[in-house]
Parts: sequence; structure tokens; C-alpha cells
Amino acid sequence: MPTLEHIARRTGKPVEFFLAEPAGATDDIQARLLELEALVADGRHAEAITLGTALLDRGPSAFRLGRIRYVLAHAYLSTAQVDRAAPLLADARSHFEAVNDIAMLAECIGAQATVATMTQAKDSTFLAEQALSVCRRLKPVPAPTEARLLGILAAAHVANREWDQAVAAYEEAIQVGSAVSDLRRAARGYAALGAAYRAAGDIEAAARFTSRSVALLELFRDRDALAKSEHDLAQVLIRRGDLAAARLHLDRALELCSEFDLGCGRSLTLLGLSELSIREGDIDRAHDLASEALELAERLEEAASIAEAHVALGRIADLSGDADEADRQLEDAIRGFEAMGLRERLLQCHGIYAEILERRGELARAYVHMKEALQASRPGLLRREHVQDRRLSSA
Repeated sequence: MPTLEHIARRTGKPVEFFLAEPAGATDDIQARLLELEALVADGRHAEAITLGTALLDRGPSAFRLGRIRYVLAHAYLSTAQVDRAAPLLADARSHFEAVNDIAMLAECIGAQATVATMTQAKDSTFLAEQALSVCRRLKPVPAPTEARLLGILAAAHVANREWDQAVAAYEEAIQVGSAVSDLRRAARGYAALGAAYRAAGDIEAAARFTSRSVALLELFRDRDALAKSEHDLAQVLIRRGDLAAARLHLDRALELCSEFDLGCGRSLTLLGLSELSIREGDIDRAHDLASEALELAERLEEAASIAEAHVALGRIADLSGDADEADRQLEDAIRGFEAMGLRERLLQCHGIYAEILERRGELARAYVHMKEALQASRPGLLRREHVQDRRLSSA
């Protein structure tokens, strides 16, 4: 190892670069890494975090560390644990750069762009564009990866209130991603075969079948990304006031969720339809959709969607004149965003609550929440959605 460390210093590359395992080598850690990828691709993030942490604790060969760190970081991001994901992604990126793995480098930079968006960092758009540029160096360009990265770029534009750029990126993501198909049932069958072979001690067969499962589940994840792009584009269109176009995209997202059993995507889409119903003045329908979304999110233990559903139900209760219910729902939302460390959504929620309290005449309580909201570094964080909502509902 001292010799490798000396070579690494002289060449400017990490030691990992010189520790590539022999082609075709398969052992238990490699099989478990494939299992980890399958768990993440199937949305079983809590199990993935447990397995990924255990793999790192076992001290695998340096060649595998980049992939393990990336996949574990993805699981953390999916559960809104940004602080845990960021350092893993930084280490994974160094590894993929060192071994010149262009495809994984693009994915890793894309994940860093997601972190930047979630934490309101200024380089979110730059990182997303850099990830796309790296991806497009591959010939042919992998459509699933390109579609995912376009969705990440669009989300960065939304966070920066760059609506035209966001719409363009979402539309391109939808166009690129529409050609990808899903085979989730077959993927789960391969995963079960892989687990059975691993239990029987046949590591080579376990790796082979688990690899097939991962490949198919990646296609499933692409449909999830496509549904998310449809939903997110609809949110931008709602902000623009183009409600008819927004409904088309939300209906398409819901169709994808139903066709491919996308539970989390369905809860977000239901919340999007609830928002649309508020804008259209149908408060009863909005309440039914938000309640259905909350029930589904709780069943799936999807913390971010649970908090968003509480925000929606709080706004709806306010529009219906139920102050106690509005307080309960919004306080639940604030606790949820605080627990996940989602700073921007937390601040927006404080702003929403402050405006509601101000309209009620509860100025002291409104001031407390307004102070929290005004800590945001980005101007225009307090949107006047609820004034508009009330006008629409009374129109």
C-alpha cells in the first residue's frame, strides 16, 4: 500500500485508481452490491441504507467503494437525508473521475445537482448542465440517463424561478424518456432468484440474476422519473395559470403511476391534482385528493409526501374556514420538514402559515412564522398563493 500511495501522489490520482479488481471476479460483496442496487431501484430505501452501511463497514476493495458510496447516497437522497448523501457523492465522484467511468460520473454529478437544489446552493444549474454534458460524451447517448438528468436540470430551474427554462427542460425530458419501457415484475423475479442462489452459496449465479434484476429495475426507475417530469411540468404550468395544459400532464403522470405501480409518484400526482382543484375552486375535490395522497404516503412511509399533504390539507382547511384543522395540519407539516432538513420547503411553509394567521388577525403568531420565513436568503420566497386561492374559491 505505501508504494501505491507514493504512485498516487506522483500521478495525482487516488489510490483506488490502482486497485481495480480482476475482470470476472465475483464474491459475496459483489453479489451484495448488486442486491443493494436492486433495493434502491425498487424504492426500498430503508433496507438499502442498512445494507449499504453494512457493506462499507466490511471494508470492501477500493475498486467497489465508488459504486457502493453512490448507491448508498442515492438511498439517503430518496429519504431526504441530504447531509449523509453529500460526502458520499463527493467521494464517489472522485473515484469515477479517476477510473474514467463516464456513465457513472454523469449520474454522480447529477445527484450532486439534486443535493444543490435541495439545499438551495447556487451551483445547482451548473452541476446539472455539467452532468448532461458528461452524459452526452457517451456514444450513443443513453436515453434513460439523459432523461433523468434533464429532469434534474428542470428541477434546478424551478428552484431558481426560471420558469421558461424549466418548461423546456421538462418537455425534453418527457420526450427523451417516453421511449423507455418497464419490466418490473420480471425484475423482481430475477431478484428472488438471485437471493435464492446466494442463500445456496452459488455466488456466480446470484450475481448473474441480480444483475438482470438491476438492469430491469433501472428501466422502471426511468418510468418513475418520467412520471415525476410530467408532474413537475404541471406544477410550473399551474403557476403560469395554464390549468388546462397542467391537467393533461397530471393525468398522464397518474396514468404512468397506475400502469407501473409508482406509489410515491402517485401520492405527489394526487397532490398536484388537489392543487389544480384549489385553483379551479373545487375545494371538496381538493380535500378528497389531498386526503387520499396523505393516506398513500403514510402507508409508504414517504416522509416528504406526508409533509406536503399536510400543507395541502392545511390550506384547504383555511379556505373552508376551519381554523383549528388548518393549524393542526400546518404544524404537522412544519414538524415534518424540520425533521427532514428540507430548509426551503420549511421556510415556505412558515410563510404560508404566517399569511393565514395574518388574515385571521392573529398578528403575534403570524409574526413568529414570518420571522422564520424571512431568514431565507432567496428573495420572493413568500408566494402570494393563498390570496389568489381565496379569490379563486370565491369567484
